[in-house]
Amino acid sequence: MTKTVLITGATSGIGKATAQLLAKNNYTIIICGRRKNRLEELEKELSQYTSVYSLEFDVSDKNAVFANIDSLPETFSNIDVLINNAGNAHGLDPIQDGNLDDWENMIDINLKGLLYVSKAIIPKMIAQKSGHIINIGSTAAKQVYPNGNVYCATKHAVDAINKGMKMDLNPYGIRVGAIHPGLVETEFSEVRFKGDTEKAANVYKGFTPLKAEDIADIIHFVISRPYHVNISDMVVMCTAQGSATLVQRE
Repeated sequence: MTKTVLITGATSGIGKATAQLLAKNNYTIIICGRRKNRLEELEKELSQYTSVYSLEFDVSDKNAVFANIDSLPETFSNIDVLINNAGNAHGLDPIQDGNLDDWENMIDINLKGLLYVSKAIIPKMIAQKSGHIINIGSTAAKQVYPNGNVYCATKHAVDAINKGMKMDLNPYGIRVGAIHPGLVETEFSEVRFKGDTEKAANVYKGFTPLKAEDIADIIHFVISRPYHVNISDMVVMCTAQGSATLVQRE
């Protein structure tokens, strides 16, 4: 039976790469994102391989989350796999200089957005007594680094929610796991540095970082295990990265 997968943050980076890979492996795909033009382009691309449906909303908008997920047509409404991928980092300031808007954006998307989407989908998984939730965290969920304060806090919260979610949903046979990537070369740093492409490029200089496709491949592996296998917590770094702050550069 073909499984239906809903992916948040699907218009770029890890989310897009995951949608592309899973579509080629015969999963039915629901792509979610804020950018309509990118959703339309991706939907057209994926429809060559599988059934695909797109939802345009911001995960931090509670009403939009529930309205959009409730609007899914019947053929897409039974979601087997939820990939909570939407997330961001804004700024890299010491706590005393932090921008309040940056803090709120990270809390609203990384933490509250994950909760809203999960809340909208979990009841059906409970009813069918099956499902799989993948929460995309970060090495920042495991280690705090200078000037990472609030971003690290949101990802530590994702780690805690993942563990609690696994316990709470255990009686219903729902698999829950987190994947925590290290340095992945995506639009992540451009967002963090507010469009400064030079600063963003410097993050990945002198070593070979992870690619979005690497994490997509791992997600595919995790969700395709036999149902009695649940990979509940995984940290993935490139070979050059020794910790959140230690990178061997040429």
